[in-house]
Amino acid sequence: MRKNLKVIAIAVLLLPPFLLISSCKKDTNFDMYYNYFPLNEGHYAIYSVREVIVDQQVNVRDTFDYFIKTVIGDTITDNSGRTAKQFERYYGSSANGPWMIHDIWTAIYADGKAELVEENNRVIKLVFAPSEDDEWDMNAYNTLEPLECYYSNIHQSYTLNGNSYSSTVTVEQEDFSSYIDSRRKYEVYARGVGLVHKYFRDFTINNGNPNNLKKGRLLTMELVSYGD
Repeated sequence: MRKNLKVIAIAVLLLPPFLLISSCKKDTNFDMYYNYFPLNEGHYAIYSVREVIVDQQVNVRDTFDYFIKTVIGDTITDNSGRTAKQFERYYGSSANGPWMIHDIWTAIYADGKAELVEENNRVIKLVFAPSEDDEWDMNAYNTLEPLECYYSNIHQSYTLNGNSYSSTVTVEQEDFSSYIDSRRKYEVYARGVGLVHKYFRDFTINNGNPNNLKKGRLLTMELVSYGD
């Protein structure tokens, strides 16, 4: 065995220099796929949003339809002293505006992760490069309940409202049902675009019937347009 290893080592040393250099360059240029979560200043995305709030006890079932526009803003220093980007969120009643500023969050790439500080909670949206082996707690950096995430449909095409995206990843966040709970949460990201589809369903239900809602919230976000 040791003799074989010596032969391999000698063979590597005898390789032409340009092959060794080429090999190093490949490692250097390895694509981490950060552009599933673009942070270039001026990048924007517009979403149609539907939100359903249910509280059977007080006879409430409200549905709200509106639009959200997200914009990557100025470079700033976050609360941890890191260089980050402003993540601006605007609300409107139409995909064409007018827009009213609603939140200014912060976004950053850090330690091979895409982090977003939303509503003062620092969450891990993606890890890079996407792999079937990746598992992470989205709430590892905040005080919320742990939420274990993993990828599905890595680098697969995705069609939404007649628009096709050639390379996407799905972040699976939660898929749980019981006699009293119905929870399903996932997000789909496209290369060069960012988030294209968000689905959040968290309800308590009656008698194991997912259509007999007792209390909770449904939120869907679907991409309408984007640009830089």
